[in-house]
Amino acid sequence: MKRQGGFTYLFLLFTIAIVSVGLVGAASVHHYTERRQAEAELLRIGREFQAALASYRAVGSTRELPLTLEELLEDERGGVLHRHLRKIYRDPVTREAEWGLVRVGGRIVGVHSLSTARPIKVAGFHPGEEHLENARSYEEWRFMVVPDQPGLLPGAPQRPGHL
Repeated sequence: MKRQGGFTYLFLLFTIAIVSVGLVGAASVHHYTERRQAEAELLRIGREFQAALASYRAVGSTRELPLTLEELLEDERGGVLHRHLRKIYRDPVTREAEWGLVRVGGRIVGVHSLSTARPIKVAGFHPGEEHLENARSYEEWRFMVVPDQPGLLPGAPQRPGHL
């Protein structure tokens, strides 16, 4: 009887080891699944910001861009209310409402995440997003409209206060 108790103990230890390895593997898969979902959401939101900036620029005769992201929510230039963006989204990677802003002449020409984490996705982006390939961090994923003035390059990213 004593000998059987030893086998039961070894079997229990072996089972615990197998279950532990399985749980670590599942946690790792879950982590990467969450990161991939956050990346996909960042791409979707970035495209929305880009489209909102282009829409803002298209309204009015000056073809100017906004000074703040809030101007994309309620644009009353010309006496007519335009909503270029439904809300200021949270960055799905940092989970903060703060975005890096790319400015030219004080105007916002683009947004980017403030995360310095390395992206999982490095290829296979939509046409026109080739500049996102092989980025070293999410901070390099810039969602921009091209400034109207030729020769202007976007300035260094600026960290606004929480929006």
